[in-house]
Amino acid sequence: MSFYDVLAIIGGFTLVFYLLKLAWGCWCGFRQFVLSELWQVDLRTYGQWADQYGRKTQIIQVDFKDGQSIYPAIAEELQGLEIGILVNNVGMSYSDHFAYFLEIPDAEQFPLYDYSDQKITQVINCNMLSVSQMTRLVLPGMVERGTGLIINISSEVGVRPQPLLSLYSATKIFVTYFSQCLHAEYKSKGIIVQCVAPFMVSTNMTRNMTVNCIVKSAPEFAREALNTVGHSSYTSGCLSHALQNTVLSILLPDWFRMSPFLIRKLRNIATASKYDERVCKEKLGEKEE
Repeated sequence: MSFYDVLAIIGGFTLVFYLLKLAWGCWCGFRQFVLSELWQVDLRTYGQWADQYGRKTQIIQVDFKDGQSIYPAIAEELQGLEIGILVNNVGMSYSDHFAYFLEIPDAEQFPLYDYSDQKITQVINCNMLSVSQMTRLVLPGMVERGTGLIINISSEVGVRPQPLLSLYSATKIFVTYFSQCLHAEYKSKGIIVQCVAPFMVSTNMTRNMTVNCIVKSAPEFAREALNTVGHSSYTSGCLSHALQNTVLSILLPDWFRMSPFLIRKLRNIATASKYDERVCKEKLGEKEE
């Protein structure tokens, strides 16, 4: 093989690499366009909400998965506003079923040599960084005025270690500890910091689960949770979720929850559930044909 053949091979690989990067850039641009169009629909919805209740809204379009880079823009938009209530409700999961840590969807969803948006980083940015950074932006004004309310949404999944939801569980216990520490630090300055740790609520993240005596609808849960403000710095949000927490703490002690036996059982249930879902989709596809 001559020197020019080697150069040709290297040039070919280089061309393919840059073509892949170009294709990925086009896809990102298309995705951003679609998200912007969907965002315009949300803007109209918020506008209707503001008109209905006679309130003025100011909307800042950011993606909390992007990490540190978004907060200077948020800080600029918040200048001059007296924010009395902050609700840190941003959150995401990485799987809709029980999964081992190494099964988290990660670099395989992204182009070669591009690891800037890995799923693990997105979950940490969304579930942990957003809470601390938004609090840092808003808290100084509350302290200056001597009053304020911060509500941080955690999860009962983070109350105790939860295998097969390891990363999500860990991010939620961060929210719990962060909230409790902040409340202790700033309650003497007139600031209330409340941590809400619910069980299952019917939202997009839980695939809009059917509402029942265990699963709450989002509006119903919000109403009940707000009734606890000023009475408790840590709450399950509603009576049914508090009862679930008590029952599960008795029926599933830590030693059993962490046991290899229960982990295998939960993993088998998740695998069977994924199989049933795939079969149902295939049958629906056959009927449509």
